Formats: sequence, C-alpha cells, structure tokens
Amino acid sequence: MIYLHVPFCRSFCTYCDFYSEIACRDRDAQQFQAYADAVCAEAQRRRGEIDATRSLNTLYIGGGTPSVLPLALLRQMAAQLMTGGFIEFTIEVNPEDIVEKGEAYVRGLLSLGVNRISMGVQSLDDGILRWMNRRHDADRARQAFRILREAGAENISVDLIFGLSQLSEAVFRQTLDEIVRWRPEHVSAYQLSIEEGSALGEMVRTGRYTEASQEQCAAQYRLLCDTLRDAGYVHYEISNWALPGREAVHNSAYWSRHPYVGLGPGAHSFDGTIRSWNAESLPPAQAATAAENRSHPRLRKREGPASEGSGRGPAQQDVFSGSSPLRGGKEVLSEKEAKEEKVFLGLRTARGVTEDLLPPKKAAGMLSDGRLARTAEGRLRIPEDRWFVSDDIIADLL
Repeated sequence: MIYLHVPFCRSFCTYCDFYSEIACRDRDAQQFQAYADAVCAEAQRRRGEIDATRSLNTLYIGGGTPSVLPLALLRQMAAQLMTGGFIEFTIEVNPEDIVEKGEAYVRGLLSLGVNRISMGVQSLDDGILRWMNRRHDADRARQAFRILREAGAENISVDLIFGLSQLSEAVFRQTLDEIVRWRPEHVSAYQLSIEEGSALGEMVRTGRYTEASQEQCAAQYRLLCDTLRDAGYVHYEISNWALPGREAVHNSAYWSRHPYVGLGPGAHSFDGTIRSWNAESLPPAQAATAAENRSHPRLRKREGPASEGSGRGPAQQDVFSGSSPLRGGKEVLSEKEAKEEKVFLGLRTARGVTEDLLPPKKAAGMLSDGRLARTAEGRLRIPEDRWFVSDDIIADLL
C-alpha cells in the first residue's frame, strides 16, 4: 500500500494549506525530472518497507496536482513501484489538465494501470470556483468528466466542498443534482476548514471572509447526505459516498490502520506502531528553482488520513539520497494512543468499532440516547444523522 505525493500545482487554491510548490511551465522539465528521479531513488531505498505492505497492494498518487506531470514521468515512477500490478491504482486529476491534455492523456493513464481517477471538481458554481482560485470553471469540469468517460475511465471519484458561507441551498442543490446525473462511482465531500497557512486564513484574520455558521454547515451536510442516499450512494465514511461495491480500497485501509508507505516530500508512512513523515520540501536539485517560482508562503501538507502525525518527538531519518539529504521525523504510538486512534478512525466509518474498544458505561449511555447504534454485525457506530457532530461524540468517549 503506497501513497505517492506530487508536490506541484499551477496555482494555489484559496482554502489550501497543503504542502505544494508552483510549477512554472517554462521550467517543468527540470523540476519534474528531478522530482521523479528522487522518488525512484527513495522507492529503491525503501523497498523492504514497500514489500511489507503488499498484503494490500494499492497505489494512490495525490498532491498537489499529479495531472500536471507528463505521462513519461508517471510511467517512470510507476515502473519503479509496480510488482505484478495493483488491485487499486488511483490518481488525482484537475479538470483543466484533463481538458487541456485530452483523451490521449487519459488513455495513457489507464495504460499505466490506473483504474480509479479522483477529480477535484469542488463546485459547479463559477462564482464559487473563482473565489476558490480554481483553474477550471463549471463547463470545463463537465467537459473533463465526459473526456474521462469517453477515454474509458470506469471508476471515477468526484471531490466537492461544502460549508461556505456564500453557498446557498439552491446553488448547492443544483450542484448535487448535476453530480448525481453524471453518476460517478464515488463522491468525496469535505467541509471547508480555515487553515492558518492558507490565503483563506488570512482573509478571515483580516475580516474579509466570515465563516459559515454551524447551522448552515449542518444544513448543507444534511442536503448532501439526503441527495446522495436518494440517488443510491452508500455513505460508508463521514466524507465519502460510493455506489455499492465502489468504496475506495486504499482510503478504507487508512481508516482500518493498515500499514502503508508514503513517498515524496511531506508524505507519511505507518507500519502499525511507528508513524513517520518525510520532510516537507523538494529534492535539493529543485530547491533554488522552486524558491524563484514561489508566489505564496510555503504551504504545509500532511499526506494520509487526517489523524496522522502530531509531530511529537521528531527523530531524524533520511528522505532523499544525495549529499544533503532532507530530514523527516517519526513517532512511536503508545498502546493508549493506538487504541484511541482505532476508535477515532473506526467511528468515522459506517462499519464502526468493536464494543471492547469503548468504555462500557459511556457506550451504554450513548446507545440509549442515540449517539451510538449497533450494526447488524454487533459493532458500534455513530448513526449518519449524528455524524456531523461526531468529533464531540468521540471526544466524550475518549
């Protein structure tokens, strides 16, 4: 199980605090090749770790914006990682890249072994897309989805964002109704969060943006849940819906704490006990170029599930080879921390957790007041109508 972080974007989204660097078209070849070579070297060096996670053989290429990379470099990196193919091979794409590069690029991705494509649509309202500083508009998103289908993509996930103060119920309903008509196999929808390192964080600090109220966010989440349920999607995790049998294998493994290896700058890894993370920086060969290109303060990204890496007690480890290796860190989870993580991640899912992980008295009380429910398999979960306040429920349990 491998996560590969591509740290390049053509522009930064308003809300984003992920670690990434601006890719300038006139220097693409230099930047991208140095990155690909560094990833391949890292993969060779960490072959033992990669092989140890092969019991779930998945690859997820995320970012950043992986679709800015040419097929030749994606092929170079995939060849270094492939050993008999992957049961699920996902790549994240931007609609504008798909429209610009066309069906040939998509067919090229599929020829590499990609069998799942995740596209960041976020909204189908042009005003909101401009506010987000997205590169595409609604028509380009529609066109990109058609290109993916016509090129032969049979497993597409669409990303959406809700929880914006300027997002009306009517506009959000229109977006959801159209997405349902597209019939993607998977939908991920995330509530807008205000991150300190983002442009949006600065807008909030200076009074240029007012956050949506909890009531408005809750109403948008209910509309999301109701619309997708009525359309036949299974709500299998707080932020994720799928047509039956199309749940994301790779992402589901994060929530069950399956070991994984993260390659590339900022990526996290987990072996069941130790969580480690790579330095949030490009290989040394690219550092000067990236510094010249940067038009925004360096952004932070933690690759993997949301609960990863607190940064406690960093221990140094090599990330990239070379005369000046970059450094990352690691933490060893205590038995208590591991148990709490099982609860936190498990209760994000419809599958829930085994009863023995929860304090008996608290669990009984929450079962009686509806904050917990018992599944057909006898596990405990948070009901869908309480998922919006799941953090409070989990905090009370822990």
